[in-house]
Amino acid sequence: MLAHPSPDLIASNARTRANNLACVELSTGLRWSYGELDTDVQRAVTILRSVEGVRAGDRVAVLDQNSVYQLIIHQALLRIGAIFVPVNWRLSSPEIARILEDCSPVLFYSRDTHVRCQQARQRCRSFSSFTKALQASPPAPPIPISPAFYDKTGTILYTSGTSGSPKGVMLTPRCLLATATNYAYLGEVSTGCVFLCDCPMYHIIGLVVQVWAPLLRGGTLLVSPGFDAAQTNRRLADQDLGVTHYFCVPQMATMLRYAEGFAPEKWTALKALFTGGAPNPPANILWWLDRGVKMVDGYGMTEAATTVGMPLDGVVIRAKAGSAGTLAPQARVRIVDLLSDGGGADGGCRDVPDGEAGEILVRGPHVTPGYWNRPAETAAAFTEDGWLRTGDIARRDGDGFVFILDRRKDMYIRGGENVYSAEVEAVLIAHPDVQDVAVVGVPDEQWGESGRAYVVLEPGGRIDGEELRLYCDGQIARYKIPKEVKFVEALPRTPSGKVMKHLLRGGMTGRRVPVNRPGRGSANELAGGTANGCGILNGV
Repeated sequence: MLAHPSPDLIASNARTRANNLACVELSTGLRWSYGELDTDVQRAVTILRSVEGVRAGDRVAVLDQNSVYQLIIHQALLRIGAIFVPVNWRLSSPEIARILEDCSPVLFYSRDTHVRCQQARQRCRSFSSFTKALQASPPAPPIPISPAFYDKTGTILYTSGTSGSPKGVMLTPRCLLATATNYAYLGEVSTGCVFLCDCPMYHIIGLVVQVWAPLLRGGTLLVSPGFDAAQTNRRLADQDLGVTHYFCVPQMATMLRYAEGFAPEKWTALKALFTGGAPNPPANILWWLDRGVKMVDGYGMTEAATTVGMPLDGVVIRAKAGSAGTLAPQARVRIVDLLSDGGGADGGCRDVPDGEAGEILVRGPHVTPGYWNRPAETAAAFTEDGWLRTGDIARRDGDGFVFILDRRKDMYIRGGENVYSAEVEAVLIAHPDVQDVAVVGVPDEQWGESGRAYVVLEPGGRIDGEELRLYCDGQIARYKIPKEVKFVEALPRTPSGKVMKHLLRGGMTGRRVPVNRPGRGSANELAGGTANGCGILNGV
């Protein structure tokens, strides 16, 4: 029997570097050494176990903006053997109620108890009451729990999805540690690293990648309540903070470019700007590289975070711009024929040659065991021999670099030819008048399907649809050029930044979409941010 059967990085660092700075809460200025953080986690164990009666296997849901206290409660629940369920605070009360009904938490901590808990059957507490009680509680003694919990669900993250209701992705302590190891290797995370944590903690990047990787190496976390582009620009340039790693979705990076204080030449400590969660076109990556910032793309998902990532080498980034990179050390990837059904002893999947498009399959200790309370969907997500079917289409070049082409469901077929929307979007976004773009397939009487591009222009952009079509000619095959171009104020996106293409295929009829202009809402919504004084964005 072990005191802490889960991979307890805080406890490990408290033994080896107790006085090192672990966390700073930027909104309050509060600071924790690793020794202090470990003590507060044990105080949280007392509150949860002795006061609230939480036991192994119980679910505890939390709805609040980023804080060090979310990290503390997460680790305390892992020590108890209970399950942490962070909830997207941007959701409506009915959406939150559906999540709570699905995971049935014994306790719900909310920053707005009266509004958010009206429809909840669970025992509700304000999150502020937890933080106030923390210092008054004595640390609990270590709790002996079976090491088997290492492979039991310790976290449930609800996916935003581009359509349908959210699914609870189960993550074990082994998944979290493997994700941290993968990203620490790819991101060159060292003991002196300093992570600026803007991404929301109800998302895989915000809760796991940007937290567990620096904890693995004994680094420092600078925790902000959410993304504010001007504030982030100031922090990246602050020599005293010395930020080495910053993770964002591509839309957040675009917001930085347009915000006050953008001065990438002052980001002298930054190793790279790490992006994920949405396609990042080559033109965008090269724009940053020309300004001295390594923009490093990667590939992962809530079900299998940090699977592929780019090396932090400017020459390689330039040569392979548009690639998601190479394999993480604990990940395995196959790219298989799109006609594979996944049945049979070998999963029924034929691997395609390098250079050919196929669906990505993933395997490794970082992969989820499945979806909470959804055995049928869990079974459908895996081949018979245990590979996760991602639904993403990619090709791999001869050097082992993976290029993400599209979601399988977003690919369309024009006259018998497969068209990958991300490839077309990468051409369109390179035009200087185009700020944002999405391409979908729509019915066509002659060709079966043809492309429709939805385009958001830069301020002052004046190009018309036919000029954009001519711009594509010679850069991609003519059958790939969108048949029609529609200009819109904004693209509909999920809280994690993914374009909701099912709305675009339906013409966005009857749906009002918020304006997506630099310095205003859309990218902040992706980051759980507080631009212009109000929360706008969520996570990747």
